[in-house]
Amino acid sequence: MGMEIERKFLVEGDEWRGKAAGVPMRQGYLVTGPPTSVRVRIAGKDARLNIKKALGGVTDIVRHEFEYPVPLADAEAMLELLTEGHCIEKTRYRVDHEGALFEVDVFHGVNEGLIVAEIELKAPDQPFPRPPWLGREVSGDRRYLNSALSVSPFSSW
Repeated sequence: MGMEIERKFLVEGDEWRGKAAGVPMRQGYLVTGPPTSVRVRIAGKDARLNIKKALGGVTDIVRHEFEYPVPLADAEAMLELLTEGHCIEKTRYRVDHEGALFEVDVFHGVNEGLIVAEIELKAPDQPFPRPPWLGREVSGDRRYLNSALSVSPFSSW
């Protein structure tokens, strides 16, 4: 069984830019939850189906996670036919900072202006180096869940 332990932060400044190439992503939700979400994501030419369920509360940083590759044509059809408009667009950058890998998501469309960084950990209390561009932690704020952004976009807050 897959498990994800992830913390999420707002990004301050542009110091992280230029340290990694970005990959455009489109993802849509078949189930927006909470506590369970089911999404299909296209990242470049890669397509995957993902299922997550928070262990504790809705914004628990520990979740069961299952992810499976799907044919690109199937993913495109799911995005068009099954997500009922619950989609987001973003560009993801994988940025290394002192051996810690951060995934920085720059959102587009109705979530334009939102930039968040996520780090996956092996334990909820695992220490990690904090880059200077890492802002306020929003792991406990359900508005920043991608599934929530597909229903209540950043531009509507």
